[in-house]
Amino acid sequence: MSRKILVISGSAKRDGNTAALIQWFIQGARANRAKVEIIQAFSLKLKAIGCTSCRKCQIREEYECAVNDDIFPVLKKMREADVIVMATPLYFFAATACLKAVIDRMFSLYKWDNANKTFTSPLKGKTLVLLASAYEDVGLDALEAPFSLTADYTEMKFFSLLVPNAGVSGDIRKMRGVSRKAIALGKKVSALPVLEPYA
Repeated sequence: MSRKILVISGSAKRDGNTAALIQWFIQGARANRAKVEIIQAFSLKLKAIGCTSCRKCQIREEYECAVNDDIFPVLKKMREADVIVMATPLYFFAATACLKAVIDRMFSLYKWDNANKTFTSPLKGKTLVLLASAYEDVGLDALEAPFSLTADYTEMKFFSLLVPNAGVSGDIRKMRGVSRKAIALGKKVSALPVLEPYA
């Protein structure tokens, strides 16, 4: 059974360093017949920039956001995927704003029981992957931390490929060994056991 991989790109460029990392990762994943879908976060039309803290998602039966815009179906695809890949360039020591907007709306994919200090989420057991690059050798550890912490908190497997000194848009294609690492990561996560469908 093929793994379902959802890739969310946080880059505004279709042919830059982030696009190259995604291309190579998908090449590896498809070698194991994974089904891959790519979402361009920069192109999503939003009614709200990030989570509005209305908390309506916490009283709904389904794990879904109360704001019905282009992020709404992305969250549904995240529930259905085996692997969620977040790909972004480094912007001021963090992910891009368009990707962060998607991440903040992931609040709706968790339901907390504050009295018992527990929560449930359809993301538990899935795999989270971070693909990221930076112009120079600074800041990628800060960028990675929220993704790693989210995976740990949610009991997701976590993998990352961080590429420092990637230069300007497209320069990553000239770097030795990066394509090999990205392809290998795609092969690795696409070979993990397939999850049971979330009920």
